[in-house]
Amino acid sequence: MTVVHPIARAWITTGGTGAQNYDEFADDAEITAIIEANPHSALGIEMPHRAPESLGKSFLDALPDAVARLGEAKADGSYTPAEQVVVLYRISAPGEEPAYGLFAMVDTDQISTRADEPGLVIRNEDVFIAKVRERVALADALGHLLSPVLLLQTGQGEQLHEALAAAVEAAGAPAATDTDQAGRTHAIWLVGPGARQDELTALAGGGELVVADGNHRSLAAQTGDLPRFLAVVTTPRSVAIQPYNRLVSELTTTGADLLDRLAAAGARITPIDGPVEVPATGGTVHLRLPGQGYAVTLPPVDGGRLENLDHALVERLLLRDALGLDPGDKRITYVGGDYPASWLTGEVDAGRAELAVLIAPVTVDDFVAVNLAREKMPRKSTWFTPKARGGLVVAELNR
Repeated sequence: MTVVHPIARAWITTGGTGAQNYDEFADDAEITAIIEANPHSALGIEMPHRAPESLGKSFLDALPDAVARLGEAKADGSYTPAEQVVVLYRISAPGEEPAYGLFAMVDTDQISTRADEPGLVIRNEDVFIAKVRERVALADALGHLLSPVLLLQTGQGEQLHEALAAAVEAAGAPAATDTDQAGRTHAIWLVGPGARQDELTALAGGGELVVADGNHRSLAAQTGDLPRFLAVVTTPRSVAIQPYNRLVSELTTTGADLLDRLAAAGARITPIDGPVEVPATGGTVHLRLPGQGYAVTLPPVDGGRLENLDHALVERLLLRDALGLDPGDKRITYVGGDYPASWLTGEVDAGRAELAVLIAPVTVDDFVAVNLAREKMPRKSTWFTPKARGGLVVAELNR
């Protein structure tokens, strides 16, 4: 029996509610600006304390506002109900191969985080527990899930890709479309009970599912005792891994002392003439301090592939050892691949940050190897694109 199931009661957008997920932003002010420009954006529900009329409230204090906004969206026709459906999903843009996925519910008890823990859903990154608590509180208050976990089907990915493409081709006009900030078109089609739905859920659940995006949301489903969580099951052919960089707003020492500490730890440091870009390959990270960039080759540490990933070395040798910062420190901002290197270095040059750390993307081989070993990736180390859009398909939870 498959671990992927139809959504018992779904609310399907009629347009205008789609949004980037709550954790895709380097600056909370961007969230407020998006909600102000589009009050129907699902971000007003997912991040209620960032909505213009709720600013100044804590996340928990703003939860009643989130409940009210979802109720208004359902009442004014922004969403329409559907029962026992899965939802075909295609993301497309000129010059790009289309990405495919399937909105559905996945059994929470299938989540595995260790080699000795059974389950077909592999969660692969450490998380920030405060963010998990917020997701638990939001789901409890709303009784709905608006933002899906992105799962990569590793067992039957190619067969699923072909089946989704064929189903979309035969489906006619989409139920709704939405355009994201990069100009990609997100389209959805409903599939009710029947042979097509059975085929798609069987393929989607026919092998190990790796959490590509949504580690906090999947843990929130466990912590909140949800029997199933909302997911988009996608295929390896549909995604790519982009850089995931870091900004440090305030150093605990001088830039010169930071470089001295890294050199004393065995790092090789070379000044960069010209713009500081994301490294083309792993093994060296690029730093931008005020007025100067540096290529830094961090020394290997005892351990295997996981411990010597660039992200793990940055977390251990640069953030912890050289700066004395825990990875969850508020002075560290994790910046995904939607933001170019020029944006990060510009934040330093403008004085809004004191350090930018640019890291080459994790390779697919490394990502797969770590997951198959049921080990955890370093926090915020994989930025998969394209992202599944929140607020397109909402799953009502059974109380």
